[in-house]
Amino acid sequence: MSKRLFIKSTLILILAGFSSRIMGFFYRIFLSQTIGAQGMGIYQLLMPLQVLIMAVTTSGIQTALSRLCAAKIALKKKNLARDYLCIGTSLAFFLSVLLSVLVRRHSIFLAEQILKIPDGGSYVFLLSWSFPFGTLHSCITSYYYARKKTLIPSVIQLLEQFTRVGSTWIIYQILLSREQPVTPSISIGGTLISEMAAVLIILFFIGMDFQKDHYRPGSAENLPAILNDILQMSVPLSLNRILLTLLSAAEVTLIPQMLMKSGLDQSSALSVYGIFTGMALPVILFPSAVTNSVSVLLMPSIAELQALGQNKKIQDAALTICSMCLLLGILCTFLFFLLGPFAGSLLFHNSTAGTYIRTLSFACPFQYLNVTLSGILNGLGKSGRNLLHNAAAISLRIFFVVRIIPAVGIRGYFFGLLFGELLLCVLHTLSLRSVFLRP
Repeated sequence: MSKRLFIKSTLILILAGFSSRIMGFFYRIFLSQTIGAQGMGIYQLLMPLQVLIMAVTTSGIQTALSRLCAAKIALKKKNLARDYLCIGTSLAFFLSVLLSVLVRRHSIFLAEQILKIPDGGSYVFLLSWSFPFGTLHSCITSYYYARKKTLIPSVIQLLEQFTRVGSTWIIYQILLSREQPVTPSISIGGTLISEMAAVLIILFFIGMDFQKDHYRPGSAENLPAILNDILQMSVPLSLNRILLTLLSAAEVTLIPQMLMKSGLDQSSALSVYGIFTGMALPVILFPSAVTNSVSVLLMPSIAELQALGQNKKIQDAALTICSMCLLLGILCTFLFFLLGPFAGSLLFHNSTAGTYIRTLSFACPFQYLNVTLSGILNGLGKSGRNLLHNAAAISLRIFFVVRIIPAVGIRGYFFGLLFGELLLCVLHTLSLRSVFLRP
């Protein structure tokens, strides 16, 4: 791994991440003023379903492709890496189409009985169309990350965000002109259109890449071996992600229900949840564009160093990057604690959002550091440990949701989030320490 290439690629991702999140802020401000806090709460309740589908169809394969392609490229087997990409992406796409059809057929049941969204079947139905496009986009992007070529994914990320914002605004204007009610469907439609646009662009670039080197898929004799490698790595990763997603989905759907037990009606509970997830939390996670960018490239880079047997470089890189992420988190804690109320009023015209930002600020050091620690563990192939750690942290948060929120309201979840991130940080650190100290 070239240190210079890693830094350059990471900086490109960071710039794209910040630019995308700035657009996302204006997007969320627009949504908060059009569909309201309750509408944003409904939209956030739909996200666990999308994440679950991606966990089943894409997450494991995407991670496996990133590691396998990076290892093959490090060994100067570029065309073999492309074979892995084509086979893995085809497998993920087939699974996503299958599940997209199943979700459409059972959209009403999923919305009303599982997600507890009254009359939400149409939202789930519309969202399901985006699954295959998101799968193609994610899998092909992993190939560019494996090569440390982040410019194309970054440009596509910005174009995707711009398309999402623009198409949502256009749908909103169409509804207004027809005097139809504005619902969370405008954001779901924007997501679908942006995913379609991203796929068209990335297919164009990957096609140009293949054509430039006159790449042709490998012989059918390699198919069983490649498929076996992908499945051996992706199946455990997918199972891990599915379990974590189910736990997270349980957490997300329980929060509004427990808020109602604390004394709020359904509308107020969804509004509080919408302010928390749609306004305050995105502000807190804004600086994580840095840690997310580092983590995205850290995993294939560590896999590459591992393939070359350069373990000392892995340790040095991990220590340096983790120190920087911890420092970033501490600085953001002070910043959000001091300016949280001002940010809530300025961005969302909502004083409650400002209070939530200030309260959540204490979790910043652990949240930002955990993203990097998780990337290191995945890069080392320790996804099983990652699963156990995350499951423990989410279980702790669910305990706070069920037992504390009914007594003290949304503050109970703030405490759960803080202690969950702290527990995750301790478990990740102890696990990496045992790996690095092993002779």
